[in-house]
Amino acid sequence: MDEREELIARIGEAQHALGRVFAHDRSMPLLALNLTMQQLKVTLILAGRGSASGQELAHTLGTGLGTVTGIVDRLVAQGLVSRHEDPHDRRIRRIRLTDAGIRMTEELADAGLAGYRRLLDALDLDTLRQLEHVMRKLQEAATELIETW
Repeated sequence: MDEREELIARIGEAQHALGRVFAHDRSMPLLALNLTMQQLKVTLILAGRGSASGQELAHTLGTGLGTVTGIVDRLVAQGLVSRHEDPHDRRIRRIRLTDAGIRMTEELADAGLAGYRRLLDALDLDTLRQLEHVMRKLQEAATELIETW
């Protein structure tokens, strides 16, 4: 393995270790959710997009429309999403988060940021400067990667 591959492997290991640390944080609202992984994915997709059709969700999840219908039905029953007519094509039903769904996804994001903030607070100023530089580079690389998709 060359140096690049070794570094990537060590970074991946460190990222997994951080994930295990955050998984032990019992204050995470994620642990209090009563959602399946697919239901959580749908809420997170909608939080990012604002709304989506059943077909769009099925494509993104890599599942069939029937599966998505069941997932959305259960999320509607929990008051987290609602269905609405597409303003451009009345044949299409769009799904979007309700106020409760928005609050839930915001709580998840805020809790994740709070845990990350506690971790960053433990670092010295020089390390924070280096990390900020690396994070900016990662953001640039991610932006370039997305543009090639």
